Amino acid sequence: MTSHAIPVSVPPPQSSLWCLIPDRRQLWLLGVYAIGFAAAHWIASAWGGTGFYSLWYPAAGLRLALLWYAGAQLTPAIAIIEIMVNIAKGTFPRESSDWPIILIGIVRPVLAYGATVAAIRWLASGSRASVLIPPMPFSLAAVAAPNVTSLVALPESLGRPDITRVQNMQDVITSLSAFAVGDLLGVLIVAPPILWIAELMARRSRPKRWEEIDIRWPAFAESMILLFAGIMITDALRRIGLGAQPMPAILAVAWIGLRFGRAAAWISLAIMTGLMLPHTAQDMSTADRLQLHLGLATIVVVGYLAGSFADAQRQARIDVERRDRMLFQAERLKTLRAMSVAVIHEISQPLSTLAIEAKHLHEIIGHSDREIAESVALIDRKAAALSHLVRRLRRYGGRAVDELTPLPLSALVESVISLAAPEARSEGVTMKVDPVDPDFVVLAQEVELAQAVMNLIRNAIQAAGDGQVRLSVARSGNRVQIIIANRLSADILPKAGMGVGTLVARAIVEAHGGTLSRTISTHGEVRACIALPMTGELA
Repeated sequence: MTSHAIPVSVPPPQSSLWCLIPDRRQLWLLGVYAIGFAAAHWIASAWGGTGFYSLWYPAAGLRLALLWYAGAQLTPAIAIIEIMVNIAKGTFPRESSDWPIILIGIVRPVLAYGATVAAIRWLASGSRASVLIPPMPFSLAAVAAPNVTSLVALPESLGRPDITRVQNMQDVITSLSAFAVGDLLGVLIVAPPILWIAELMARRSRPKRWEEIDIRWPAFAESMILLFAGIMITDALRRIGLGAQPMPAILAVAWIGLRFGRAAAWISLAIMTGLMLPHTAQDMSTADRLQLHLGLATIVVVGYLAGSFADAQRQARIDVERRDRMLFQAERLKTLRAMSVAVIHEISQPLSTLAIEAKHLHEIIGHSDREIAESVALIDRKAAALSHLVRRLRRYGGRAVDELTPLPLSALVESVISLAAPEARSEGVTMKVDPVDPDFVVLAQEVELAQAVMNLIRNAIQAAGDGQVRLSVARSGNRVQIIIANRLSADILPKAGMGVGTLVARAIVEAHGGTLSRTISTHGEVRACIALPMTGELA
């Protein structure tokens, strides 16, 4: 089995409270969530007990999936929906004098989930992202959110035992443990498939890549053999009086996760959960049910984290391979730079001839139409030879390496800056990069587009009069602009034309359906702007 990447949807930064007002798409998601939450809340009641709502709470998985997919800014709207569902079910007695405390108890888990998602999003952004390689951020949120929610419920459990229905410290520990276990199972079993489905729906407009969803049957068979072997050993230990020992199942799902990733691990965990829940829904003591669900939660957490670690390792290898391609391309750029010296030499001769013939044309303009025609023809031939030479250079620099794929510009900028930084330092130039919205995505061949941006940065470094080059990315309608700006020094005259490196960049950009413009202000600021069509949800 191959695993799937969990989509990361980071909303664009907002500068006002308008970001708290859902748009049409978010309202549709909230409507679906309201129906799903009500149904999941009702289903969970079969695994309830004193001091907690349920040891299997799938509504928590719906909550985390929505917050992770649409962003923590939906936390207030989700809290309102959950209040309305509790009112409709009669679990929120508005006539009671304790309604504010009951209201806090309803809202508190939503706020804890929203805060956890926001915190992990922050940890996984910018320079901190190097320690949290996808899909580890989601896995961390899936494990942390239920435990954080359980901890923030501790003051109410201790302060108002009449509401929480706990009598002593043992009841408090049992209640909070059951709370965390129920949410953990709900999150890790329900949230991943919802996010995978959302990712597949987001890809429906792209060419289908069957290798991403292909099932390798030998791997499937190996996973099923390991899984059922672990289940049978656990059941055998229970039958001989040793209790429900989770270790055989833990070893099985850990092996499956490490070998085949999250998708295979999740299927195994879903099968185990499906076998366990009908049994624990029967009449049994809270202690027995909690013991079984604690073992199941341990298996689920270990299996999913093992799969996430394997996927993160796989993603790290992909990133290293991509960086290797970028380093290879950097060597090509150095070769292109060396070639430009020879090209300039070759261009100088036809340019000199053009200049001589132009002067001759000026001198004989009044003598003979035939000579004028011959001179014009010669100029035309030399210009054609120059054009052919430039086209050869463009073909060398713009040769495709692989197919067009969705490319986040934040990743492109990070890769290019890592290549340009050493050259900038050697020239005494400071690179300033403005934050890039992760949702700015274009359909591009990464190596070629990086080459185009690198050419423009190299031009800016060589001409930076104040020792600074600024790179920024901004949206303009349904296009996104990559802007490289520098200020010319007093001894460098502004040139309206474009050099060979810029010609190569223009050819690459136009092949991607974009445009490249270059402007020089009266204050000597040069701005090279690449405009590309956006793809994805913001397009």
